[in-house]
Formats: sequence, C-alpha cells, structure tokens
Amino acid sequence: MDRYPALIDGEKGAYGVTFPDLPGIVAMGNTVDEALVNAEEALRDYAIEAEKDGEKISLPSAFEQLEVPRGNTLVSVPLIRVTGRNVRAHMTLDEGVAAFIDGESRRRGMTRKAYVEWIVKRIAQVGG
Repeated sequence: MDRYPALIDGEKGAYGVTFPDLPGIVAMGNTVDEALVNAEEALRDYAIEAEKDGEKISLPSAFEQLEVPRGNTLVSVPLIRVTGRNVRAHMTLDEGVAAFIDGESRRRGMTRKAYVEWIVKRIAQVGG
C-alpha cells in the first residue's frame, strides 16, 4: 500500500487537504478527521479513474524531499484500493477483542466485517 504525502491547512470548521504529488486532487472537511477521510476517498477515486483511462499514477514523494508551507501540516494518506472482491481471511482473535468488535459493530449498526474494514481504514488514515 502506498502512502501519499498530503498537506492540511485551514481552521476549525474548514480544513483542506492537498497532495503535492497530485495537483488538483483536494478534499475538505469540517474537522481534520473528516478532511482526512475525504482525502483518502479522493485519492482512491483518482486512482480508479486514472487506471480506467490507462494513466500511470505517480509514485509518492519521499517526505524528506517536501517543503511544508507555513501554516500547513504534513501527513500521509494511504491509497487503499477497494476492489469489491472478497477474500477469506480466517483468523483467531482473543475472546475479549472479539467481544469488543461485536459490541462496537452492533452499536454502530454495522456487520462485524464492515466494522473491521472500517477500523483498519481509519488506522491506516492516521498512520497506524
């Protein structure tokens, strides 16, 4: 999975994310978290469309090579390619972890599968 450098700027209630390697790909959000979620979706949508058009997606720059404008924060945004094809991933979890997953998925009105996919994406977005 590639992680693309991105710049966050803005203020409370209005944040923007841009990608130095991908001019024109931007995202917005009322919170930093929302802006990052939207940035991941914008990056994925860009990759899907570029590949449909037969274009190559540029590789991400090294973070050390980028200049960060004053007032911006440098972050990384993962390119998570959602294919729509399922794969079986058999795993054994600690009973307490499984109970937590089940409780959280019910609380959020999600299936266990949807919750695990969602949480993995969230962790990836914050650089976990």
